[in-house]
Amino acid sequence: MAKETKTVISGQGWKFPKEFWLANFMELCERAAYYGFFIVLTLYLTDIVGFTDAETGIVAGVFYALLYFLPPFVGAISDKIGFKKGLILAFALLTIGYFFLGVFHEKIPVLFFLFIVLVGGSFIKPLITGTVAKTTTEENRARGYALFYWIVNIGAFSGKTFVPYVRQGIGLEYVNFFSAGMAFFAMLFAIFFYNQNDNSYSTKTIEDVVNSLKKIMTSPRLLLLILIVSGFWTIQHQLYATMPKYVIRLLGEDARPEWLANVNPAVVVLFVVLVTNLMKKQKAVTSMLVGMLLMPFSALAMSGSQWLGGITGSSVSILGFFTLHPLTVMMIIGIAIQGLAECFISPRFLEYFSLQAPKGEEGVYLGFSHLHSFLSALAGFTMSGFLLDAYCPDPNTLPAGLSAAEKAVYYQDAHVIWYYFVAIGLVAAIALFVFKIVTERIDAKKAAVSR
Repeated sequence: MAKETKTVISGQGWKFPKEFWLANFMELCERAAYYGFFIVLTLYLTDIVGFTDAETGIVAGVFYALLYFLPPFVGAISDKIGFKKGLILAFALLTIGYFFLGVFHEKIPVLFFLFIVLVGGSFIKPLITGTVAKTTTEENRARGYALFYWIVNIGAFSGKTFVPYVRQGIGLEYVNFFSAGMAFFAMLFAIFFYNQNDNSYSTKTIEDVVNSLKKIMTSPRLLLLILIVSGFWTIQHQLYATMPKYVIRLLGEDARPEWLANVNPAVVVLFVVLVTNLMKKQKAVTSMLVGMLLMPFSALAMSGSQWLGGITGSSVSILGFFTLHPLTVMMIIGIAIQGLAECFISPRFLEYFSLQAPKGEEGVYLGFSHLHSFLSALAGFTMSGFLLDAYCPDPNTLPAGLSAAEKAVYYQDAHVIWYYFVAIGLVAAIALFVFKIVTERIDAKKAAVSR
């Protein structure tokens, strides 16, 4: 059996073994479940469970932060129990977590089942990416990961596209059952169709992972870059932290922020290859700097609905075919700019991060390459809760019996929220510019000394 598998994966081109396609299919299901759930998580925590905006920001921030911090540690466990058992465990936990989030809506049970989802989700990333690595060769690995990247975005796009029909049709809490169904479907494929293709697992231990983290934490250059790039992700996270509530509270329950969030993956899929080729001769930090300079304009565009509304009125004609609300137009523009910025930043950040690793430890370092998401989720979601409370409050917290005009007063400064993120984007861009100058001078001096 081992010889047969080896023969299949040794080919070049686009031919991959069954386990590769199964892993990607399961990833598609998991991403549809996750993004369908996560785009409405803050709405669920506030409107169904009863957390305040500030409490929701903290809960969602901790959940999202740990989802990016735990995978390297969980990966050490999954290496030992095997990919098949790990996938079954992960999808079982996700199915249970999502399902009971649809059943129980009290705060303590919800926190418990969010933790179950968190643990299950932490298994997925190392297991699926590990399967892609094991079922590809040096000749076709780039194509394998390109396919994987497309599948991830297709899953994210499809989940966010379908969820509004569930939320508006039968209720927000039923989105959890959609996610549970997708996770359960993937679990069935893991049980009945996925075969363990390789018994050679890593001997990495939790202690090894902790030591790797210590090395990164004692690298001033990497730590600074992580902190700076966290500024980008703090703004990017507002697609999930602020935007859904902001759009629904200003436009009404008929709005579909899930569809607006889809602008980001659509732009990334369309432009990431073009941007990467365009910037391939530039240094990684230079490419990242271009993306960072775009981010303040993203947040500024999101704040511009009042300005545009003052020019166009309550509707904007799109080439005479249909009309959109000014807020929707500016959200699409702002989110599209974010997606374009991501094309400049994300691939080159991973490249830079791996180049800072000692020889042979690139994989270990990349396991912690998402520390910026850990930090930015804690900061971004927490900020979002307090900013929404101050400028775009929960309608249920307003005095009863307000007229439409009186209620509008509470939301007249809602756009100010985005000014805070304009400031964060500017500070991050300036910091990266200084980082670029300083590190290039240090590297030039080292190169001169070594000659």
